[in-house]
Amino acid sequence: MDCIFCQIIKGEVPADIIYRDRQFVVFKDIKPKARLHFLIVSRCHIVSVNDLKSKDALLVGKMILLAQKIARDQGVAGGYQLHFNVGRGAGQLVEHLHLHLMAA
Repeated sequence: MDCIFCQIIKGEVPADIIYRDRQFVVFKDIKPKARLHFLIVSRCHIVSVNDLKSKDALLVGKMILLAQKIARDQGVAGGYQLHFNVGRGAGQLVEHLHLHLMAA
């Protein structure tokens, strides 16, 4: 597979990883759009939100709760943004499910 996020997850490509567990890897965006800009990436390769199935509901819920934890840990729980870009037309550059966590 040629997915850059899969390569980061496997440790084949370096990234500034701030968190990892059995389901997710969180790392700094290489082209940040805010002072704090992390990507919360599922270890499971799902192309986008459009490819989610009902069985993935728990995964997505955990992803959002992880974003909440990261925001607290980073001291930005009082104000941050979460973004899913869905498809190239909306700016999804990597075809692997990920959630942007950004704060000024």
